[in-house]
Amino acid sequence: MTVQLGIESEAGDSRAGAWGAVLALTLCVSTLIASEFMPVSLLSPIATDLRLTEGQAGQTIAVSGIFAVLTSLFIASASGRADRRTLLLILTLLMLVSSPVVAFAPNFPVLMVGRALLGVVIGGFWSMSTATVMRIVSEREVPRALALLNGGNALATTVAAPLGSFLAQYIGWRGAFFCVVPLAAVTLAWLFAGLPSMPAREGASPDAAFRVLRQPRVPAGILAVTLFFAGQFALFTYLRPFLETVTRVDVSTLSLILLVIGASGMLGTYLIGSVLKRRLYAALMAAPLAMGAIALGLIEFGSSALVTAALLALWGLIGTAAPVAWWTWLSRALPDDAEAGGGLMVAAIQLAITLGASFGGFLFDQSGYQATFAASAALLSASAVAAFLASNAVTWRATGTSQSTCRAHKNDAGDAISHPSGM
Repeated sequence: MTVQLGIESEAGDSRAGAWGAVLALTLCVSTLIASEFMPVSLLSPIATDLRLTEGQAGQTIAVSGIFAVLTSLFIASASGRADRRTLLLILTLLMLVSSPVVAFAPNFPVLMVGRALLGVVIGGFWSMSTATVMRIVSEREVPRALALLNGGNALATTVAAPLGSFLAQYIGWRGAFFCVVPLAAVTLAWLFAGLPSMPAREGASPDAAFRVLRQPRVPAGILAVTLFFAGQFALFTYLRPFLETVTRVDVSTLSLILLVIGASGMLGTYLIGSVLKRRLYAALMAAPLAMGAIALGLIEFGSSALVTAALLALWGLIGTAAPVAWWTWLSRALPDDAEAGGGLMVAAIQLAITLGASFGGFLFDQSGYQATFAASAALLSASAVAAFLASNAVTWRATGTSQSTCRAHKNDAGDAISHPSGM
């Protein structure tokens, strides 16, 4: 993994607390992802309690995405020369505050305020996470530390939805959200004790994230990742009402299916590395096409619990692993602008989640799940086309360059690539 962000651990290879800080960041990732996606399994009870439609309840995911987009694009320039340790602690405190705001929300506007606070944390933390890891461990340990963060991401994705559904049976959706509070408190205390001081190196330009779009490969790649996440969350956000009203499963079976999706996702994250070493762009094109086919399969066979569970297991296997491929693409497409590119990627993903959840919810309310799932398939197919254009951009750029440069671009397309992290 080529790294230009900073490079060596500021305290050297012997920092005793470095891996403790990485573990604290991993816990923060797990708590943050669990908070972000818990509404997926709780849309129905939230809608019933606050007298909303499922589509309106789905906007709780959309609003966090909006604020995550804004934060990821501008936090580096807005925070100026503030110590990054202080900034991360403030973000973790906001995460701690957002959960009780959501849990005790008396109405829809207060619920949205709590989710907006979480969006600020999502955008800020993910934009800074890679650069933070690079400052607290040595250069040779960065891939391992980033893999640990990705493990926290995959674990939270696995347990958040089924655990939320399970807890809601006994303590209600409000109690399920409040369970995040003690985890956030432990995270804050651990980060306070373990993170070293990290003074800002230099001020970032407000348009740094946008400047990378001038590079040939980047616009098509960012478009592809945006379409991918939009298509994924247009469907994924509304799985619970689909499973309850079409597949007609009870809450226990619902929780089991969601657990299967998450477990399949962890398996996919483990397996994707061997694929990316040889065929990065093939994976970027094949993943959305397969998920689009699954979305259409759910329309056709959604009334069968067994077939639906099998299709959703494949959805989890592919959908959780695909972000690893996109972060690999970023590390190869922008080796000299990884920090700016990371902010742009976070913004694109969160914007996609916002648009996908909003558009999917509108279609779900107006035309039913068939329209929502068909739109998901269309967006995912468009992502495959954009990924194809991004792969061709590599070929076009390689044309006319020296033989050594051509070999470097061939590596960009998938030869001997190792993935740094996931999202």
